[in-house]
Amino acid sequence: MIIDRHTTYRLPKKLTSPVRHAWEMVGRDLKYVFGEVPKLQVDDDAPVEVEVRYALLEDLCPEHPEAFSFQFIEADGVMSLHIMARDDLGLVFGLLEYSRRYLGVDPFWFWMDKYPVRRGEIHLSEENYDSPESFVRFRGWFVNDEVCLIGWKEEYPPAKEVWYPVFEALLRCGGNMLIPGTDLPKHGIHADLASEMGLWVTHHHAEPLGAEMFLRAYPGKKASYQDNPELFEALWEEAIETQKDRKIVWVLSFRGQGDQPFWIQDPSFDTPEKRGEMISRVVRRQYDMVKQKVEEPYCCVALYGEIAELYKAGHIDIPEDIMRIWADNGYGKMVSRRHNNHNLRVPSLPSKEDGGKHGVYYHVTFHDLQASNHLTLFPSPASFIQQELEDAFHSGAFSYLLVNSGNIRPHVYTLDFIRELWSKGHADSKEHLLQFVYRMYSACEDEIAALHLDYAEQTISYGPNEDDRAGEELYHHPAREIVGHWLQGRDGQPLQRLNWATGPVGFAEQVDWFSRKCADAVLSWQLLKKRIEQLITKLPNEEQQRMNDHLLLHVKLHLSGCEGFAALGDSYKAYMNKEFPTAFVHASRAMWCYQQGLEAMQEAEHGHWHNFYKADWLTNIQSTVNNMDTLRRWLRIHGDSPDFFAWYKNYLMPETEKYIYLENTHRNPLSDDELARRLKEKFEL
Repeated sequence: MIIDRHTTYRLPKKLTSPVRHAWEMVGRDLKYVFGEVPKLQVDDDAPVEVEVRYALLEDLCPEHPEAFSFQFIEADGVMSLHIMARDDLGLVFGLLEYSRRYLGVDPFWFWMDKYPVRRGEIHLSEENYDSPESFVRFRGWFVNDEVCLIGWKEEYPPAKEVWYPVFEALLRCGGNMLIPGTDLPKHGIHADLASEMGLWVTHHHAEPLGAEMFLRAYPGKKASYQDNPELFEALWEEAIETQKDRKIVWVLSFRGQGDQPFWIQDPSFDTPEKRGEMISRVVRRQYDMVKQKVEEPYCCVALYGEIAELYKAGHIDIPEDIMRIWADNGYGKMVSRRHNNHNLRVPSLPSKEDGGKHGVYYHVTFHDLQASNHLTLFPSPASFIQQELEDAFHSGAFSYLLVNSGNIRPHVYTLDFIRELWSKGHADSKEHLLQFVYRMYSACEDEIAALHLDYAEQTISYGPNEDDRAGEELYHHPAREIVGHWLQGRDGQPLQRLNWATGPVGFAEQVDWFSRKCADAVLSWQLLKKRIEQLITKLPNEEQQRMNDHLLLHVKLHLSGCEGFAALGDSYKAYMNKEFPTAFVHASRAMWCYQQGLEAMQEAEHGHWHNFYKADWLTNIQSTVNNMDTLRRWLRIHGDSPDFFAWYKNYLMPETEKYIYLENTHRNPLSDDELARRLKEKFEL
């Protein structure tokens, strides 16, 4: 069978919203590949080459939810392909599989700038196909900490042009569930569009039932369920009423305002028993309210952070038919997460005694103001993800898998790997990496795969555990904390917020710990960067840009961060020795190094990616640059003030001029950059 620009298609008479959206995607794909809009046949009796339809009772189409079938049927000597399913998502997945299998459209074509090859015609192998049942029933993404998506375009909350490629990629990955953003205004289109496209919508654990935040709805009121149960329940009632006719996986939970333990706002709950009893009571009440409005609802409880610890200790009681959702610690390990310096690492998986259904909330990206990866690739190897999720599945947590997907674009490789895990329940990380690279590149595939493996080997190991590997936030949040502590004149005492990494040591030792960790990693990042730059020249132009955007950028962010932090440590040492001009130069070096990270992101903002990193408000490299600039200005006051000419005179002015210059003609101070560059050369730093 051959398809080309003349191929005719027929769609179901009653075109539901999810199928309509899927056809829009496939129609766009067909136009790109063949150069013309596909031809639709509306006459039920006319022959067509491709028939998209709901399966009849007598059709041999799989029965499991969201299944589809490709069947080649010959009539009157003409072969046609029937894409059949028993539900909307089945047809959606069938259409998108047609696009992938026959048109060559990659699930991440948009995010990787990988467009299908233009063709005159395509020969189909006439083999029937029944889709297997996905291993995980509910599987999808939490688009969280999505500042790049928010700031990419001017409109807020983000419009369809931002959300559509996100939801499309998820559907192309076989995903069926989504949290569409974090605490976005309710009037945004994100939740409506997700539902229109056929996705199950679920909720942030800090926004149970998808309800409005209490303090936003009732400013000035006490956010206490103990004191104001009717106000909380009014918000829950409104959320249930709004969503009751949609496909919802209801999240039942009780956390405080701003995603923190509720007892922060209500300190009377001062024991684990009191806290667990309150959470149990609220979850039961939410559950009963949902069941009053929704027949056979899917409900879950996120055992995240302090809730997981209370549950494990036996302080929380949850109805048997509510799914328990277990979470990793933000670094991929299925243990409780670190809170500031508090790191119990309580195992976060169901035990043999736990009944009911279970699932996983998993991070491939994280934001924690410490050492997480927000802008860069997951810092541990994919084999680590494979082991953790396969262990979770074996423990019974396979009914639900929600992946924190961040801003999508920096995390395509790991998202693609988890696509395989949620589809099959197992994966081979090395085999997947090779397949991924062969999909994205046409040359040097084995070398590119090796570079990806080496990336995870180079990330800084900052602690004793296998998951204690640093993303780019390690170079920025601690550095800014150090500068603030130092310039506030508090460097005579430890910065306790850094004890999670350094332990309880003095401030000078803390600065030295971070700067040495980073300095020791510089050479390995430099070598990896050089290898990538050498390999890039062997690739076609389009693939050179892809390699820059999806691997070299990440290496540059690590390298610039390591070099910047190392220079910051040098600056503090010089300051402690009262070598103020030298400290000034090192602070300037730190600023210049961090600026290279900004420049690397700007290089990745080509074409429709213009301004993609503009809203880097979480790692916030620009803030780090500004902090280093503030530091060097402060240091320049130590000896070069008030005229800002002394260091030039003492170190740079020719000896023949030092004692005879006229102040009225020789007092134009050098800029900070110029002075730092010339002093750097003078001191051979």
